[in-house]
Amino acid sequence: MNRKKRISTELLEKYPDKFGPEFDANKKALHEIATVTSKVLRNEVAGYMASHLRKKAAAEKASSAMAEETDEIEEESDEE
Repeated sequence: MNRKKRISTELLEKYPDKFGPEFDANKKALHEIATVTSKVLRNEVAGYMASHLRKKAAAEKASSAMAEETDEIEEESDEE
């Protein structure tokens, strides 16, 4: 696992409520929580977190939509 993924994963586990799907907000939160001397690394970590959280939210949305569809199909088959 590369450095930005490792740092991101550790910070998301410790502070799940501090980070979200927005890059700028993650950058500010990262500045408050950790000491990252490299501007490039800070931006990469904040960007990775934003991307990861957006993908996670989309996957959860898709799985809940899939669950609703299967519930509807089951209801229709029960009515028959």
